[in-house]
Amino acid sequence: QVQLVESGGGLVQAGGSLRLSCAASGRISSINVMGWYRQAPGKHRELVALFTSGASTRYVDSVKGRFTISRDNAKNTVYLQMNRLKPEDTAVYYCNAEGRYTTDSWYTADFSSWGQGTQVTVSS
Repeated sequence: QVQLVESGGGLVQAGGSLRLSCAASGRISSINVMGWYRQAPGKHRELVALFTSGASTRYVDSVKGRFTISRDNAKNTVYLQMNRLKPEDTAVYYCNAEGRYTTDSWYTADFSSWGQGTQVTVSS
């Protein structure tokens, strides 16, 4: 299948910045959607930012103007630059990707994969 590996989380003071990375690996044929979600304690997982199948971007309202999603298609990698962080941004951040991959039998099939999550903690 397709594996996603995230990096870049950590502890930062309010107003600071962090940059998350997510690299996809495996027999990837195409990636249609790729982006970031987050889950704070006691809350549901929510969309943060993603690239849609039409290559446009979507952001949750609470991060617009502060977070920027970007990607390197050659590396199957997506980034999330987070600026002016707030304590309410504290959460585990997960990468998600959907697309097509080549199976062990050399057919192509759909995939939807999640990363293991990376903790972002913003202190006040």
